[in-house]
Amino acid sequence: MEFSLFAHMERLTPDQSHDVLYQEFIGLCQMADQGGMRAIWTGEHHGMEFTIAPNPFLSIVDLAHHTKHVKLGTGTVVAPFWHPIKLAGEAAATDLMTGGRLEMGIARGAYSYEYERLMPGMDAWEAGQRMRETAPLLRPLWEGDCAHEGTFFNFPATTAAPKPKQDGGPPIWIAARDPNSFEFAVQNGFHVQVTPLWQGMEEVETLAARFDAACSDHDGPRPKCMLLHHTYVGADAADVDHAAEEFSRFYNYFGAWFQNKRPVRQGLIEEISTEDMVGNAMMAPANMRRDLTMGTADEVVDLIKRYEDLGYDEFSFWIDSGMSAERKRASLSRFIDDVMPRFQ
Repeated sequence: MEFSLFAHMERLTPDQSHDVLYQEFIGLCQMADQGGMRAIWTGEHHGMEFTIAPNPFLSIVDLAHHTKHVKLGTGTVVAPFWHPIKLAGEAAATDLMTGGRLEMGIARGAYSYEYERLMPGMDAWEAGQRMRETAPLLRPLWEGDCAHEGTFFNFPATTAAPKPKQDGGPPIWIAARDPNSFEFAVQNGFHVQVTPLWQGMEEVETLAARFDAACSDHDGPRPKCMLLHHTYVGADAADVDHAAEEFSRFYNYFGAWFQNKRPVRQGLIEEISTEDMVGNAMMAPANMRRDLTMGTADEVVDLIKRYEDLGYDEFSFWIDSGMSAERKRASLSRFIDDVMPRFQ
């Protein structure tokens, strides 16, 4: 099992300084690098203080100057927001600038809030189709003289400039959930990222089974499968219970952003009352405690060993949570010091 960090800037209140938040983000990434994690993943989101990440390539190029060893991944770029030629060129330039450390995670996107602002009228189905047309074009564009006539894009022979540093270009990962997405990724020789969110071990098992099924129908090399999950390593049971309450708040806001029904002002969604959060049984702290990768170090080790037995190759510590920087750092430190060595 390999380990990585999944992180963004996240701003919950107007009084938080973007400068401070960015330095806290850099600090977490440096911990991951110095602690021996394989990679850092950071994504793409627009107009949302909840997840501040307008261009992951900018963040990755900067992170390359603050870290030494880790791979630096887009987790993920939202394919429908990119023209394939632009995406291939910016990815290749990023790979060159980072010394060949880039990995490409690609998704269709999740928030209708973003769709209606950047691609008005596009729904999730069309977003998925755009992703499926875009991702397979990256390698031919990196190789050069790629011409394409498709549903969404048409262009004459084009070569991405510059060329990526890595032979064949950066590894490509596809965010997958439904069986067709797994099949698409595996048949194209892409690795797979899965995110069970708050849905517990049953969903972790289901997604692993879908990956195995897709691989069983593929004659080529078996790609990798990464599990991305919210994680907290607590100092003791009381600390873990506190984290469960914080995750409950995070997921109440996550759900509100996903539903796209509440007013948004200055990039911040309308505050959710304590009464409303308490009334949301699905996101109750007890469910967070049961279904996320959280607990004391021993409990987290046991969970990750179960993931490893299911065939996952990488576990990505999703640290976005609305917690203070100090609590994030303490949990990540315990993960690096007390969990990761148990898998060497």
